[in-house]
Amino acid sequence: MLDTPKSEPKDLEAIARTGGTFRRMAARVPTYLTDLRENPAWLPMFLLARTIPFRRAHWLTAKPVPPSETAASSMFGQIEADEVASELKRTGISAGLTLPASIHEEIARFAHETPCFGNFDRELEFVAGEHAEAERRFGRTILSGHHFERVLQCEAAVAVQRDPLLLDVARHYLGGEAKLITTRTWWSFPTKTASEADLSRASFKFHFDLDDWRMLKFFFYLSDVDADAGPHVYVRGSHNRRRVKHQLTLLVGHPADEVLNFYGENNAVMLTGKAGTGFVEDPFGFHMGTLAKNTPRLMMEVGFGVSKPSKRRYHGEPVVR
Repeated sequence: MLDTPKSEPKDLEAIARTGGTFRRMAARVPTYLTDLRENPAWLPMFLLARTIPFRRAHWLTAKPVPPSETAASSMFGQIEADEVASELKRTGISAGLTLPASIHEEIARFAHETPCFGNFDRELEFVAGEHAEAERRFGRTILSGHHFERVLQCEAAVAVQRDPLLLDVARHYLGGEAKLITTRTWWSFPTKTASEADLSRASFKFHFDLDDWRMLKFFFYLSDVDADAGPHVYVRGSHNRRRVKHQLTLLVGHPADEVLNFYGENNAVMLTGKAGTGFVEDPFGFHMGTLAKNTPRLMMEVGFGVSKPSKRRYHGEPVVR
């Protein structure tokens, strides 16, 4: 379900206020160096893919969509990949994907039973139902819990990852070279102890992803998500236009009022829905995950790109230890 957020820009900004920008950038240097060692082509992408001229030039290299190799049916039913891709080109986002109940219920069962890692830290291991106790035990505010590579132990999650519709949509949008680059599941937890620094680290501000020249991400809610359960927000049209200021900085996150004033508050859509609700977006467009206020949010992501995937980030682990 796509809804225009009722919050004023200043309210979103209150959630997203940040501090210590340069300290956070310095902390990511080891991550960047690892990316560079793993794939030297990462550096020109990181520097240039944030600019519209270079991105458009790269889109011109997209390979034709290959003919379908199989008539395998999709768990999503009769959805036309080219129509989804057309909507993505116009707005950057397309809703209307729904996981079968048996699939999202099995992934949710797995996520409840399988320990996750809090705040991307492998030393903070706990099961979701013990979140409050884990915060007491570790003496830390825990806003998220990622399963990392453990997600591949869930057959239902792997079935979603391999569904032919996802690759078909990716190829129609990104080009024939589109390939799977991320699969992850994670919890977003409500907490009353979060500081502004905690919220900043959790990316509760408008930002864009810069993991590849061309990317597409499918998201699926595995729990019911209303306005108070951390809904995803996307700014339509921001995937193919970019303020010069937002192209000439190494920062990918920006204050909500700055983003909404330029790209239009009416273009910000809040996505809510029952467990199983899915949507796909171009993550170069500005988006944000909002704070889960009352109930935890469980989510799955399947991402496609055109470059060599990062082994370390494949399951959502963004920090070098």
